[in-house]
Amino acid sequence: MYAEVAKTDSIAPGGMIAVEVSGKELVLCNYDGKVYAIDRRCGHMNAPLEKGTLEGYILTCPMHNSQFDITTGEALSTPVPRDFGDEPFPESLQKYFQYLGTLMSEIKTCDLKTYPVKIDGDSILADIG
Repeated sequence: MYAEVAKTDSIAPGGMIAVEVSGKELVLCNYDGKVYAIDRRCGHMNAPLEKGTLEGYILTCPMHNSQFDITTGEALSTPVPRDFGDEPFPESLQKYFQYLGTLMSEIKTCDLKTYPVKIDGDSILADIG
């Protein structure tokens, strides 16, 4: 079942927007002149993906840097630790980050669901079936 999810002028080339339709949260991504629709929440820890970055067809999660292919929904990487530079953390904080890293390593990064998209005039339609 195709439903209107946005207008074509609401998403810039190379941009992303979050939409909700019929209870489904999606991110629309404009890559190379084509619009793709994927689940809004990261397949690792449920972060809102529209807050991340889109470089070409690769969407990077804002929370732990997991990467996804917007054309297929495939998880391309597990979480990547952030680089905080050379400044050492206090020992208690280092232990806390180590503990979090251990916990996160147990959480699988799942592929995202993709949704077929078509353009009808100035409307973006997604098959939210």
